[in-house]
Amino acid sequence: MARANPYRRPDHFAQRAQKSGYPARSVFKLADIDGRARLLRRGMRVIDLGAAPGSWTLYAAERIGAEGRVLAVDLQPITVALPPTVTAIVGDALDLANDDLALHAPYDLVLSDMAPATTGSRQTDAIRSAALVERAIGVADALARPGSAFVAKLFMGAEYDAVRELLRHRYDALRTLRPEAVRARSVEVFLVATGRKA
Repeated sequence: MARANPYRRPDHFAQRAQKSGYPARSVFKLADIDGRARLLRRGMRVIDLGAAPGSWTLYAAERIGAEGRVLAVDLQPITVALPPTVTAIVGDALDLANDDLALHAPYDLVLSDMAPATTGSRQTDAIRSAALVERAIGVADALARPGSAFVAKLFMGAEYDAVRELLRHRYDALRTLRPEAVRARSVEVFLVATGRKA
């Protein structure tokens, strides 16, 4: 008999997200990170990689207010209503040129909730996840301002230390956070870096 998929059952985070007008429970991961690291402020310019279905984008737009700007990028279109401060691009962050992502640059915050299509092999999935984080780092290298911050989801694996080292060279402070909304079975963590070096 096939095992039930634990991710299909809406938990209290999913129910809260729906009641609050967010398309996915992932909003509480970013809210937790923001609460701990105090990342988002009014007037900021933010790029959100892996943005669909749009929960992080909406949360960021609310926090930065009418003076701020968000560029949301994903392979899938965002179908929820977005405020006028948000521009959404449908495309692969791995393929898009940095110039395609420079609409609101220089960015004060680079967000990446990008995740690979999972294969069932934790090792393969971790390698692919690390490649996505490295791409997000590349976007920050090209388009983020000195003093900016960076948040990226990473699947735990053998590449963890190497990816952290890439960020350690570029930012003054680096933390690994596992928000409360991350499911117990998940291998995901979030790398949170602040104080981008000039």
